[in-house]
Amino acid sequence: MTGTFSNLLRPTGTNGGVGLSDPTTASQWRDSPQEFREIRVRVTCTRYVCCSRSRPIVASDTSHPRRCSTECKLTRADAPWTCVVKLHFITDERDSPIRATALAFGDAISNKVHVEVRIRGARRAILNPNTDYKKFLEGYEVPLGANETSFSRNYVSLEISGRELADLSFVDSPGLIASVGHAGNAKDIDLAKNLVISYIEKPSCLILLTVACESAHHLAKQYDPNGKRTVGVLTKLDRIPLGEESWIRLSPDGVEHLDNNWYCVKQPSSRDISLGINWVEARNMEKEFFAGERPWSGLDPDLHQFLGTGRLTERLSAILAELIARSLPEIQDELQMIILQARSDLEELPPAPSNNPVGEIHRVLNGFVRELSELLKGTPDENGLVQTIRLHCEAFKREVYSTAPNFLPWEQKDSHRRLHLPPAKFLSNEENVDTEDEDDDDELGLTPPLALRGSTIYIDEVMQRARKLALFLLFSSNFPDYYPFVVQADYISTIVKKWQEPAIELFEVVNSIIRERVGNLVEEHFAHLGKGGVKQAVLMIVYDHLDEAAARAKQKIDWLLQVEGTPATLNTHYYTDYRDKFLAHYRGLAADRHKVETVNKALSLLNELGISAKVDDLTRLLPADPLEVALGIMASVRGYFQVAYKRFVDMVSLPVDYEMVRGLERGLDEALLEGLQITGEDAHERCAAMLQEPASIASKRQELSKKLDRLRTARTELKRLSV
Repeated sequence: MTGTFSNLLRPTGTNGGVGLSDPTTASQWRDSPQEFREIRVRVTCTRYVCCSRSRPIVASDTSHPRRCSTECKLTRADAPWTCVVKLHFITDERDSPIRATALAFGDAISNKVHVEVRIRGARRAILNPNTDYKKFLEGYEVPLGANETSFSRNYVSLEISGRELADLSFVDSPGLIASVGHAGNAKDIDLAKNLVISYIEKPSCLILLTVACESAHHLAKQYDPNGKRTVGVLTKLDRIPLGEESWIRLSPDGVEHLDNNWYCVKQPSSRDISLGINWVEARNMEKEFFAGERPWSGLDPDLHQFLGTGRLTERLSAILAELIARSLPEIQDELQMIILQARSDLEELPPAPSNNPVGEIHRVLNGFVRELSELLKGTPDENGLVQTIRLHCEAFKREVYSTAPNFLPWEQKDSHRRLHLPPAKFLSNEENVDTEDEDDDDELGLTPPLALRGSTIYIDEVMQRARKLALFLLFSSNFPDYYPFVVQADYISTIVKKWQEPAIELFEVVNSIIRERVGNLVEEHFAHLGKGGVKQAVLMIVYDHLDEAAARAKQKIDWLLQVEGTPATLNTHYYTDYRDKFLAHYRGLAADRHKVETVNKALSLLNELGISAKVDDLTRLLPADPLEVALGIMASVRGYFQVAYKRFVDMVSLPVDYEMVRGLERGLDEALLEGLQITGEDAHERCAAMLQEPASIASKRQELSKKLDRLRTARTELKRLSV
């Protein structure tokens, strides 16, 4: 047969169409249960597959035989008739799978006359993937046999919508071939066969079989052996030679039984098509043929129901409805899955804009400020903001402590005998950092305290520095045994300068942590609002507010660094206590190590006499040391360090916490209200603008909502039908 789309879809008065596109048949289809009519677009795709070179449905192009599939989707819509042609690419020129791509082949068609030419160009574009497809829209012709590919798994689709259509999809596959010519590709035989199999192997597919293609007949029997889904069609009836009985034996009363019977159709010839025959004329010509040509005119009256295109399309419509009815349980399960997926997709969208935009903005702001306050005050989460900052404060304390002067109470010449300074035992209860990773049983102190990272300072170096400073200040001549406090002050000033780096590092890391946590909180509360402008505005306001708080904290830290440059304390009792303990500690270490056993004996004898004494007490009995002055300077500096460093780490941590952490929420409410300008006469308009969601999300929400409504309606109809 040589029927074409332009022939079948050309207007015939006010009502033109074929099969389920015919107004009468389509009206009957629309009167069937709702879920039947919408099952294609909602649940499954039920297809009619034509497996031959001559088809009663799809456009014919005799100069360029079909070498790719054509999928037609009919959709009823309350709009004028339109047809959109698309190119679908799923393989490359070597037939290797690629990411699926769909391209619109020209603008939508509103005149049915133009469909055939558009389809012909689309097929040429599919067979020539390396050529710009737009050329084929302009009528570019490829010489016969010069296509880039002879067959293709890529395909053309027609999306046809209109008021007088039924919801249906069908596929026209390439014609099966048994052999190829001299210039052909033998692989095309299997390719064409596999294309047909990919459709007819699906249980939901109806097979429209024409006996002009014996290969298709065998495939249909293979995948539908009982003939439950196959409808046989006899074509080219006018070409049967006189006396030829092979076609008659396949007629409805023949031996090749199909549950859905065989039908005979007579389509217009190529000459009829070129003369512009329309649907009504073609059907009238078909009726005249069956009424006047033998053996068809001589068939029993009961067999006349199997003659003609109209009878075929009516039967196909009935089979389709029966197939859907038998599939109701599966359809219900699949429909429920689609409903759940649609709900999930809808829930993943940001909440819909509120009808009370001012109240919604205030609600979100209040929730944000409340959660921010909880975050800044502390949460039980081990990774909470306060816990994280606490770890950095401890690291800051260790860094400051590590700047303590590493005095050694022996001369540099004895460094080969006395390698390291043992930890001060009296600090073990207050300074974990001072005794970490050390062996308490190592009385000789061969394991160095890891916390002191500065270079060692020997007692003779302290003495030399003191003499130089004293000589510079002209004190030594009048007070040979006195050295001014400027010596200690010089050491302390050098130490305090090392505190700036860890203090600024703590400030910066806390600032960075707060910015990150606040940014995440803003994202959580405001990302779903509007088009993203609210989130960005809030983020800028909060960051500006944080910058102001950070500036105040930084100012206090700088002030503390300046103040600590001049040694001073009112806690003299702490200072003197530490100084005396360090002096005794240094004196004991300065004594000859060979006297340790003697000292232990002396302590034992004193205990026998009832006198309680410690090693530190015995150091006071030691003879005067020429470097005693240096020991006093070392003890004074080290004692003051203990007082000053504790004060400093507290005083730095306090403004960081007060200004940057807990202080961030102070005044934040006012800053947000003022920055967002959501008070005043135009508050409603501004808030509504903030909540206006992107067009893509609004469209997606509307699409999903309508889809859910349709799905719920279909589910209700299915339940009613199943009872």
